[in-house]
Amino acid sequence: MKVYGITNCNTVKKALDWLKANHVDYDFQDFKKLGVSTEKLQEWDTKAGYEKFLNKQGLTWKQLDPAVKESVKTNTDALQLLQQKTSMIKRPVIEDNGFLFFGFDEKVYADHFLK
Repeated sequence: MKVYGITNCNTVKKALDWLKANHVDYDFQDFKKLGVSTEKLQEWDTKAGYEKFLNKQGLTWKQLDPAVKESVKTNTDALQLLQQKTSMIKRPVIEDNGFLFFGFDEKVYADHFLK
């Protein structure tokens, strides 16, 4: 299983704490240190649609110039912006044998990992 996120993000910390407490093994990739590939963003877009993981509630989005926000009209536009500003990816991103989830939801995690 792979977990993508940012180490200083509170939601990521909650998710990692939950996974550890429930003895779920994972590999972690820090967006800030390692980035995220164009191919990985395209894969997530194909599986879920970029709207699921473009975090418009976060500070990074809110601080963008309005013209930049308005320029996001296609998935190509969104994915380019997400690659430049990885803080706008809803996190954590969980990949586990076809399971793809953005964010932390204890019920969803329990349903998937504790079955």
